[in-house]
Amino acid sequence: QVQLVESGGGLVQAGGSLRLSCSASGSTSSINYMAWYRQAPGKQRELVARINNGGSTNYLDSVKGRFTISRDNAKNTVYLHMNSLKPEDAALYYCNAVTIDFRARIYDYWGQGTQVTVSS
Repeated sequence: QVQLVESGGGLVQAGGSLRLSCSASGSTSSINYMAWYRQAPGKQRELVARINNGGSTNYLDSVKGRFTISRDNAKNTVYLHMNSLKPEDAALYYCNAVTIDFRARIYDYWGQGTQVTVSS
C-alpha cells in the first residue's frame, strides 16, 4: 500500500508559478513511477507529467516547456513546478503512483487532489 498526500495548490494570476508536492509513504520502494494528473470541471482526467525510477519524464503537450516534474527519492516526494500558468491550467491536480509486483500486477494509488486556480 502507498499513501499519497499532495500540497501546494492555490490561486495564482495568469503567468505566475506554483509548485505542487506529493509525499509518498508506505511501500514506497515498490513504486515504479509517479505522475501528476489533472481534472477540470466537466472534463476527463488527463495525464500532465510522469517520471519513472530512472528519471525519465514525459509531459502533456500543452504543458511542455512550462511544467517540470521532479522526484526526490530520499524524501519520497515528487514535485510539479508550474510556470507561465494559464487559465486553462486550472484544475484539481492529483498525484499518482504505480507499483508493479513480482507477478507483474499493477496497482494504482491516488492522492486526494490539490486545487489550482488561475485568474486571468
